[in-house]
Amino acid sequence: MRSRISKILVTGGAGFIGSEFIRYAVKRGFCVALLDKLTYAGDLERLKEVKGRYKFYKGDICNRGLVNSILKQEKCEIIINFAAETHVDRSILASKVFLETNCLGTQVLLDASRQFGIRKFIHLSTDEVYGDIKSGRFNEDSPLKPNSPYAASKAAADLLIKSYIRTYDFPAIILRPSNNYGPWQYPEKLIPVIVSKALKNENVPVYAKGLNVREWLFVEDTAQAIAKIIEKGKVGEVYNVGSECEETNIKVVKTILSLLNKPKSLIRFVRDRPGHDFRYSLDSRKINKLGWKARTSFDAGINQTVNWYVQNLNWVEKNIKILKAYWGEVYKENPRVHKK
Repeated sequence: MRSRISKILVTGGAGFIGSEFIRYAVKRGFCVALLDKLTYAGDLERLKEVKGRYKFYKGDICNRGLVNSILKQEKCEIIINFAAETHVDRSILASKVFLETNCLGTQVLLDASRQFGIRKFIHLSTDEVYGDIKSGRFNEDSPLKPNSPYAASKAAADLLIKSYIRTYDFPAIILRPSNNYGPWQYPEKLIPVIVSKALKNENVPVYAKGLNVREWLFVEDTAQAIAKIIEKGKVGEVYNVGSECEETNIKVVKTILSLLNKPKSLIRFVRDRPGHDFRYSLDSRKINKLGWKARTSFDAGINQTVNWYVQNLNWVEKNIKILKAYWGEVYKENPRVHKK
């Protein structure tokens, strides 16, 4: 992947998917500037292997003055927006920050992009904006029916971007990936939670009966999809990015326990999450026609992911402590919220 682009601004690039893209892009000749607030889930350690090969700005995408200053200085041609609050459970506890970052922050980036003549704005959305589906697959024209505050905030951003496309002929592209997993994922998500608890022989929590279905997409494949969109994506379009690897949560949990040689007796079923979507599934033929297709099988991806977490337990445990401290603050700010 080579590029004639002078500079890309990657927002939220110290997060899970954003950092994967930066590692991928820098190694292939892209010139990258990174803007990240470094919240509890942001960590520049994810970028240690490309340290010194990107320019870092610490700050919030909601800070209009900062965003304008960066674009003026860097003269970026493309913005890739990963910056978002993403954890569904936390959005149920405290939705305000999701609306601020995912909606208002996106609006700041859109206005700055117009002001400084950005020629392509690539926005990372989610399959969760569609809601759930019992059978079949969502295509890019499926109606948006989000069922969590997180999903609603992402759907709102999508609609705002689409309004800019229509009203201002704005050069945006929306990507809606399925459920990403892989190395460096923050330990509030399912797979790192299971690995961490299983290795300590602690009970492994699974919502309801674990029959919820997700389309599991290895994070490296997502980075490659974004590169393909930079190269061939058509402005004004939406692209689903899925793997066709559908598995129930309980199957994922049992697979991880097997890889770790841990007993299934560690599994503890817990009360389901409010509004929990049952199944996501994407029709990704539109991006397939551009020459991208997920390459990583679930078996290969989960093996690589579990091995990474086993080898990087210090990072996991450090961030679990940060996470616990953060959750404590969330509960303090929301005393009426029921603690599970």
